[in-house]
Order: sequence, then structure tokens, then C-alpha cells
Amino acid sequence: MIDFDTALALVLTEARALPCETVALAAAADRVLAADLRARGDAPRAAVSAMDGYAVRDTDLATLPARLPIATVAFAGRADVPSLPAGTCARVFTGGPVPHGADSVMVQEIVGRDGDLALFEVPPGPATHIRAAGSDFRAGDTLLPAGTLLGFRAMVAAAAADVADLSVVRRPHIVILGTGDELAEPGQAFETPGSIPESVSFGVAALARQCGGEVVERRRLTDTPETLEAAARLALSEADLVVVTGGASVGEKDYARSMFAPFGLELIFSKVAIKPGKPVWFGRADGTLILGLPGNPTSALVTARLFMAPLVAGLTGRDPAALLGWRDMTLTAPLKACGDRETFERGRLVGGGVAGLAVQDSATQIALATADVLIRRRAGAAALNAGDNALVLDF
Repeated sequence: MIDFDTALALVLTEARALPCETVALAAAADRVLAADLRARGDAPRAAVSAMDGYAVRDTDLATLPARLPIATVAFAGRADVPSLPAGTCARVFTGGPVPHGADSVMVQEIVGRDGDLALFEVPPGPATHIRAAGSDFRAGDTLLPAGTLLGFRAMVAAAAADVADLSVVRRPHIVILGTGDELAEPGQAFETPGSIPESVSFGVAALARQCGGEVVERRRLTDTPETLEAAARLALSEADLVVVTGGASVGEKDYARSMFAPFGLELIFSKVAIKPGKPVWFGRADGTLILGLPGNPTSALVTARLFMAPLVAGLTGRDPAALLGWRDMTLTAPLKACGDRETFERGRLVGGGVAGLAVQDSATQIALATADVLIRRRAGAAALNAGDNALVLDF
């Protein structure tokens, strides 16, 4: 049995970005760029107005008031605006091209009109209200470097590069196998004596998707060796990562590891000295990574958050460290002394601090919905009082 830090380091060693693929821009949100994204052209392509108003030559407003005929109108999208003759102005709109020869745009609120004449009574100010060609970026500029997560802000820059397709890191294909004779699909358990709803895989799948994974299959399996071996064979052929829930302990029907033995299972670790989640294991078979989670809901979700989340993030090309942002917070209630295993208590954010949940049982499900953070307690740690600091991780 190894400690948490050693186990996590072994997981992170495998958290390497998968090969890249090309996807349409519209399908690239929340993906990770596999190559630098460079602009195809300047932005803006020509000088454009930053305001609705009138483009003028400053010399034509040297004497005020001034009455200038409107020589042309420039809406956004027009590409054929002629140069501005001396002694005239151009009606321009936000994003519209500014005629060559114009020095400033006078905002429409300070300009009068008399038919086709514009009436100016104030001189141009220090702001020209003109966005110069290439003032945002130039052709060939790197707008987004490789490794950028394409969130909603980055997607704007990606589209501005004027590309239809992007090279991104492939999403890891994840198969989740829930094992146990007692498990039934939600909505059917109470019609089946001795059954309970299979709940864990739904939480694990949701977390995997949040971290950028693509859950290609979620299966519920009975504890029959032949059934489990067949499911293992299929999962290994479909997935970059197989996540197994249940069957990780030492019971007579705990087959989670043995179901992969015919396919050359290589264990990376088999137990971790943590609470909850001691039976968690990690390995590889037939080139596919396998993470075994305990069957108890809290144990499964805690170990999924600690190990699966950074693993999936790394496979997508994201920085796994972003999923491991431990921070100090002030306790609003005391915590008991820790036992001989490192413990990750579930807690809630309360009034700018954090408090442990009253129920810490590894089989509880309702308490999972109320937990905000995991509170890390080192093995043998002394009791803590309200006002002391504790290390927490978003849960």
C-alpha cells in the first residue's frame, strides 16, 4: 500500500496529451489547441470607425463653425469607400471603413445636420475614434498558443483568426463499468428485490465530461466472471481509459482486477493509504489505462476527484495541476484528530470559511450533494479548532 502523494504522482505520469485531430471551429469549444493558431489576415483589415459619426479632415475644422457636405456613407462591410475630398466629410458607422484622408471621426451626438450638410461647432478632441488597420493583430500573429483551452473567450479569438478548422488534442474515450449483482438501473431498483439504484457511474461520468473526457459507454455488470471478462475485452477495444466501480476489495465476488487479467493487466498500484478510498487501484491492459474505484458512493467520488479528474484533464491536453488547486481555508467548526490513514473529509463553505460535514460515512449519497470541498487531513494529524487553517480542494 502506497501513500497518496506517491499514487498521485504515478497517475500524473500517465496524464499525457493524446494525439491531435482536426475539428470544425463550431465543434472546438472546450477542446485544447494542439498547435499555435495564427491569424490569416490583419484585424481590422482597413481603418474603421469606432463610433457612429462623421469622418473629417482636421484642417477642414480649423475654422468653426463649419458646414461640410456629406461626400459618402460608409456602413460596416463596405469595401469600396472612396478617398475623402478636402472640404467634405463622410457619414460613418461603427465598424465601417474610414475614407483615406480622414483624420478623425466626430461622434454624431455633437454634429448637427442641415439636409446633406453636416454642421460642426466643436474641434476634434484627442480621441480620433479610428481603429487603425492591424491595430488588433497582424497577419501571421499567434493569437492562441498550443495548449490553450478553448473557453468562451478564446473561441472569439479563434474565430477572428478566420480559420474554419482547428487542430486540437483528441478527447479521451472513456468507458465506465459499474459492477455488482445488487445494482439496478435507476427507475427499476424498487421493482427488483434486493437491488439498489446504480448511482456511482452517473457521477463518475459527469465528472469525466467536466474534465474534457468523452464517455463513450456506461455499462452496469453483474458479478459473473464470464460477463465481466467479455465486458473488459470490449471496453479495452473502445477506450483510452476504463473506469471500473466496485469489486475492488477482497470479497468473494470482487472481480474488478481479475476481469482484466486475460488481457495482460499490469498493476501500477493496488491500494492507497487514504480514507475513504483505500481499495482504489490503477493499471494498464492491452495499452489502455484502467482506474478501479471503490463501490461505495462517497469513496468512489472522492477517489475519482483525486485521481481520475487530473488524469482525464492531462489526456485532453489540459494542465492536471489546474485540477489540484489545494488552498488554505479557515475552519468554522472543529475537526477531530485524524487516524492512521490520510483522510479527505467532505466539507461545506460557510461564511467565508469551511466546516466538515456531520456525516462522513463512505456509503452516504445525499451528503455528496451538499459537499463543496475535500478537507485534507494528514495521517495522525491532531484535532483542529474553529479558526485554524485546513487544506481544501474544490469537490
